[in-house]
Amino acid sequence: MTDDPSRRKVLKNSTVLAGAALLSSGIPGGYAAQAAAKADDPSPVVELPAGRLRGAVEGGLAVFKGVPYAAPPVGPLRWRPAQPHPGWSGTRDATAFGPSAPQLYREGGDPVLGSHGSPPFDEDCLTLNVWTPRADDTKRPVMLWIHGGGFLSGSGSLPVYSGETFARDGDLVVVTVNYRLGPLGYLYFGEDGAGGNFWLTDQLAALRWVRDNVAAFGGDPENITLAGQSGGAFSVAALAGARPTGRPLFRRAILQSPPLGLQVPTRTESLQRSATFLDVLGAKDVAELRTLPWQQLVGATIEMFKRTGRWGYWSTPFLPVIDGVTLDRHPCESLLGGPGADIDVLIGCTREEANFAFALDPAYAAATREQVLARARDTFGNRASEAYGAYEEARPGARPVDVLMDLIGDDLFRMPGLALAERRAARKRPVWAYQFDLPTPAYGGRLAAPHCLELPFVFDNFDKWAQAPFLTGLDPRIRAGLASTVHAAWISFIRNGDPNHPALPNWQRYERDTRTTMSLDSVTTATNDPAGHWRRLRRPAGS
Repeated sequence: MTDDPSRRKVLKNSTVLAGAALLSSGIPGGYAAQAAAKADDPSPVVELPAGRLRGAVEGGLAVFKGVPYAAPPVGPLRWRPAQPHPGWSGTRDATAFGPSAPQLYREGGDPVLGSHGSPPFDEDCLTLNVWTPRADDTKRPVMLWIHGGGFLSGSGSLPVYSGETFARDGDLVVVTVNYRLGPLGYLYFGEDGAGGNFWLTDQLAALRWVRDNVAAFGGDPENITLAGQSGGAFSVAALAGARPTGRPLFRRAILQSPPLGLQVPTRTESLQRSATFLDVLGAKDVAELRTLPWQQLVGATIEMFKRTGRWGYWSTPFLPVIDGVTLDRHPCESLLGGPGADIDVLIGCTREEANFAFALDPAYAAATREQVLARARDTFGNRASEAYGAYEEARPGARPVDVLMDLIGDDLFRMPGLALAERRAARKRPVWAYQFDLPTPAYGGRLAAPHCLELPFVFDNFDKWAQAPFLTGLDPRIRAGLASTVHAAWISFIRNGDPNHPALPNWQRYERDTRTTMSLDSVTTATNDPAGHWRRLRRPAGS
């Protein structure tokens, strides 16, 4: 909230970001110089159980692109769990990205983020990409990045998700992955008692591939951090529940804007949505759907938006499912009990998450107080008027749509994310919390600090984001300084399980007595319990 009084209660150790002056001190000492000098073979080759790979050197890093980690999910494997790849003979060229997962595409993308997925698209999309300082036996920490995109868009081959900055600046091995999206990844049919969540089977296959193969790229299979944003962060939480060996498959988790407030459908609810999809296409069953080209399936997404959308809610026409096979509980539960409880967690959100989807929509700009109150009753019941007043007071001059956007952002992102931090802290499990507060001046400031805005700061690669409208007008010095600070914190967490570094105020773990949350802004400060008022507001009456 823009003028939340609790944000003013800051700890003493705060740092003003001095723009480019931080660039020399933000990255943990020595990693960048060490990494940049290593990849001296113009055509690096690695030997894997599946076969030999030949990559390329780009910017001093050994890079391997379009590496298959599972069999192509085509023909009879459409809407089936990911299957092992058969391997190849000879030396496979790994110098070009594989196709992205089929998805809707509009030239230029959307007015906030720009493009988030570009041709070529193909069902044969289960590939990953690796950036490493050198394919040797050094055992570097590993970062596996899972992109978001509303379960509909994105790709591990997007330039904005290139692993080069993390590999070079942190001496890390970085892996990005493609997985099935939209109807091909998220429809559920319950065939013969089988599970769904084909997206999750893809990601689990990729994670196992990394554990089995990353040592050949100079990585440590026992020191893997899964990181993701939005739907990708939701995926990271879901993967924490995958424990075939009785222990987690990764050591650390970075959850950027995880939509943990999603009500994950049951099998029955998901079958109803699949029936809607069948009706849109005039198909009688999944067997008929398997005969249709993927372009026709993806094209039905537009009508699915119309049929499944609800006023005042973030539209998600395709969703995960609690199927009892691949997913037996809400993903956040996987980070609270069992082996997932031992995973180090870094979690946070942006301050105005929902502005991404609603701030530029003229239909929502015309929202009335009565409409927003009706939506608030879904969350607060008979306390909706009290909640509306609290949101309105926290943002002087707020229009009904401003109250609505803050409510949606809290419902879907901020409050459930903090609830996870609260529950982990109560169990004495390691968790660090942040909130990205730097607003963008784009569109006259209407976006504020929206969903996705932290991404170029995390990757510290603004040169890759030239097409993104939401970055227009940001002060270059503030932008550079904050990016240096955030990028270095992520590297430190991946390497050491602790985001602290010399250019950052002391970032304490989130504990129940302090609730320390790092505010990432033009002035970065460690703040105690910035969401305290909102937590209390959401307590059931009389508790």
